[in-house]
Parts: sequence; C-alpha cells; structure tokens
Amino acid sequence: MPPTLSDVDRFETARPRLQAVAYRMLGSASEAEDAVQETYLRWQAADTGHIEVPEAWLTKVLTNLCLNQLTSARARRETYVGQWLPEPLLEGDPMLGPAETAEQRESVSYAVLILLERLSPNERAVYVLREAFAHSHREIAEILNISEASSQQIFHRAKKHVALGRAEAAFGEGAGGGEVLSGDTQETGRAAARRIVEEFLAAATSGETQPLIRLLTSDAIAVGDGGGKVPARSSAFEGAVAVAKFIRGLFKPAPAKRDLLGGSPDLYATTANGGPAVVAVVDGRVIGVICLEWTGDGVAAVRSQVNPDKLERATRHWTAGDFGSPVVAQAL
Repeated sequence: MPPTLSDVDRFETARPRLQAVAYRMLGSASEAEDAVQETYLRWQAADTGHIEVPEAWLTKVLTNLCLNQLTSARARRETYVGQWLPEPLLEGDPMLGPAETAEQRESVSYAVLILLERLSPNERAVYVLREAFAHSHREIAEILNISEASSQQIFHRAKKHVALGRAEAAFGEGAGGGEVLSGDTQETGRAAARRIVEEFLAAATSGETQPLIRLLTSDAIAVGDGGGKVPARSSAFEGAVAVAKFIRGLFKPAPAKRDLLGGSPDLYATTANGGPAVVAVVDGRVIGVICLEWTGDGVAAVRSQVNPDKLERATRHWTAGDFGSPVVAQAL
C-alpha cells in the first residue's frame, strides 16, 4: 500500500532532524542524504498504523543504517587518497541541525567531526544521540538494542576519547579540538567570523610569511582533502612557519592555478560548520572551502576541502543563497 499523505507529511516533518543526525554520524552530507532516503523507503514499506512514536522508529532505523555505513566507510577510508576531511556545510544549511546549545553547536564543528572519526561506530552513535540531541540513555538503549548501563558506559568512554583528542591538539599532537565560534548571538558569530576571515585573507594575500605567522598559533596545522582529484599534500603541515609558507604559496597568483581551477576564484567570508570559513568560487561553483579553527591565541588549524565530490552540496546551497560580496575578487 502506498504511503498516505499524512505518512509523507510525518516523514517530511522529521527529515531535517534525521539529516542532522545522519550528518553528525557519518561526516558526509551525501552519505547522510542516502541514509535518510533509505529510511524513507523503509517507512514507506512499514505498517505505519502500528507505529506508536514515528520519530523514535525513524531514529532507530536511521541510526542502524548509519552504523552499517560507518563500518564500510572505515574500510573505504583506509584506501582514501590523501587526508580525509568531512564535507563542509555552509551557513544556513538545514543539515547543520539544532544550534540552541553549546553542545549542539560543538557536535557539528569541523574539529569535533574529525575527532569523532576516532570513535567506534557505537561510540559515535551514542555520543551524537546524547550530546547533540539530548536523548536519554533509556532511549539510546532502545535505539541500539543495548542496556541502559551499556549506553552510559559507552557515552563516558566516547567523551573520554574526544577529551583526549582535545588535549593532544592543545599540545600540538593531533588535529582536533579548539573552540567553536558561536558568539552570544548568530549575528555576533557571523561578524566575528568575517573579521577572522578578512584578517586571514589579508595575511594570506600579502605575499609575506610574517603576517601569517603572527596570526597562527605556534603549533598550527594545515590539512587538505583533494580526494585524489585535486592536488593536496598527503600529510599535514605542522608549525606556524611551515603553515605560513604553505599558505603564502597557496595564495600566490599563477596561470597554472587558474587553469587548474577553471578561472580565478573570488574569495568570500562566511561560516562552515559554525566556524569561520573562506569559500572560493569560480563562475558560481564552489571549488574550495577553507575552515579556520580559531582559538584565543589565533588560528590553530587550516583545513581545506577541495575534493569536488564533497563540494556539490556546498555549491547547491551557495547558488540558492546570498552570501554578499567577495572579500577578495579574482584572487589568483
């Protein structure tokens, strides 16, 4: 029997939340969309008249689909070309989900998504459901078919792993942690992000390393994800001097770069995953998103997503919105 209009409406009402859960679980917008679509197909095939709490049923189905996906994703990432970074979500993307609390904002930050890669699939599921969506341990236990005590233990273990990753990053031993730029209001966050990006771009396009070194923390890192389709270093640059030299070269105009990119990009200031970001655009197409991890001491990490497969959603969102004028036009 085909789904009734009310069944479709109930699912569409739940879709934004399901997308937000799936993205945090998978770190991939495209995979999150696939998981939500598969959840819808299962909803279509279910006897919805006997489902007492649709949201709980949908969350359980989605979470278990994501767990299966995470298991296969780990194997794929072992053979991934170069560094792997999450797909960035630009300001206003509904997949970012709720942002009322610090925990919700932090759970979708680029730094934390990278740290979540360290967790086992079950740890990641429990952490996301508890930290970002405030599910009780009893609810999580029902979703994952585990005991309430197990849910509590897994959550504490996951939080410990994330905290350890933050501690390592603070001492320059890892790529994660940092502060999520939020501000007291959304407008404050946007203004602060723009100031950070403007300062970063002024230093990056100066042709000198010293302005960048002053802006970076001493243990700053730079990581790029080209997915084997766009040139990107296979290992991170570490330390302010090395990162500054890399960025200076990255922003140095050259005909070869324009040929590779299909033109000279305009550089915009916005937020991605709640933090300051540079968006490079050529003819309406997003060809790169640089996420800046900002701490009280400066920029601690520069993470560049240039894999075109991971920028398709960003391009769709970009062309549908209004992100103002570029900070730097025709940069290269």
